[in-house]
Amino acid sequence: MTLDRWISFLLTVWVGSDLSSVTSFVTELLFLAGLWGIFRKCGVEGWWALIPFAREDKLGQVAGRDAEGRVLVVIKAVQAVIDFVQIILLTGTTTEQTDAILLAVEVAVVLISMIYYIRVYLGLIEVFDQRKRWVLLWMTVGFIPALMWGYLKKYQPLWTIKELQSQASNYFSGARAAVLDQGLTVNLEERTATEMFKKKYLLRDIHMYIQPGHMVLLLGGSGAGKTTYLNAVNGYEKAKAEVVLNGRNMYTNYKEMQYEIGFVPQMDLMRGSDSVYRTLMDAASLRLPVELSKAERAARVEEVMKIFGLTPVKNNLVVKLSGGQRKRLSIAMEFISNPSLFILDEPDSGLDGVMARELFQQLRQIADQGKIIIVITHTPDRVIDLFDDVIVLAKDAQRTGRLAFFGSIEEARAFFGKDKMEEIVRSINRKEEGGDGRADEFILKYAEVQHG
Repeated sequence: MTLDRWISFLLTVWVGSDLSSVTSFVTELLFLAGLWGIFRKCGVEGWWALIPFAREDKLGQVAGRDAEGRVLVVIKAVQAVIDFVQIILLTGTTTEQTDAILLAVEVAVVLISMIYYIRVYLGLIEVFDQRKRWVLLWMTVGFIPALMWGYLKKYQPLWTIKELQSQASNYFSGARAAVLDQGLTVNLEERTATEMFKKKYLLRDIHMYIQPGHMVLLLGGSGAGKTTYLNAVNGYEKAKAEVVLNGRNMYTNYKEMQYEIGFVPQMDLMRGSDSVYRTLMDAASLRLPVELSKAERAARVEEVMKIFGLTPVKNNLVVKLSGGQRKRLSIAMEFISNPSLFILDEPDSGLDGVMARELFQQLRQIADQGKIIIVITHTPDRVIDLFDDVIVLAKDAQRTGRLAFFGSIEEARAFFGKDKMEEIVRSINRKEEGGDGRADEFILKYAEVQHG
């Protein structure tokens, strides 16, 4: 590779764009100068704008789009590799097939980068409290809004990185839920994952005690960590937490206690070619103690079918069942082992109002036997009268699932100032998700309530 091509490649990587002309080089330098000013306004050292790959990460941070920023880092790295390969190939002969593959990959990368840049710019627009139509300028002549927002006093961010870090995202209640001999205690410090070589917090600082016989609604917008929370509670994905059910630690006694919890996922895992009776007998073989005889297992299956109204269809194939019957069968499979805790992820999905209410009434009857029921549903208001308590999870400014409320239904209405559960979810959802963007406010407010 000749020196001029090396210089061209390095400059392209530095400014992050193809330098096909003097004009493009100048506009990219102006864009970086604008980013320098924006970074400084948002509490980040301006020189990060001059560091290839790192500037995309920092841009994502100041825009409140950390995940998107990290994806852009990868995209920029892929683009750099493509540019390097193309320069190498210019020194030799290439086939039409090679050129076509490189072109296809390059087009795909450009399209993906456009999507993620739009997401980041929309976040930046929110931070600077501007209209969404600014995204058109950012995507076409980005150096203009970058310079304007970076250096004109008229454009100021609503918050800086340091201010974000001083709010709910770094606030910890210090609360601990009481561990009692009966009921469910959850003291979850954190649940993390590694993303792009960085530690990402999925859940933090969630503490509660649920009484036996209570049916609990789990609320939260998309990405608030509802399923992650449930997986942490049932031990499927362990967190840095203490989960105690009826005086026994779920994590240290998982093998002995795994059938103490019944988990019904949104999608059932039943074989359509089996009968209802055969399905439940298989569940009994897996979940009941091995010392039970076949007759005792069969008796338990008959009992469970009666409870869930499945006796009339015991010989029917699963594939022939109605939606409501399949849901009841899914729950019955977990109920075989007579668990103390039931967790259900959208059990009413695909059911009409009448069928959904019948299903929740059955769950209410199970709770009245002293069981704990935790349910995720996207249509809670049609059955809210059947619940005792509500857990509300919300994403803080760093996109971490936090506890925004736990208590009775009436207490939740008073706390959020909303009559309907769906209105509560809307109040904590981010503005770009169609919500009011008040998650941090309620996370901090609930922390104050916990401290009395």
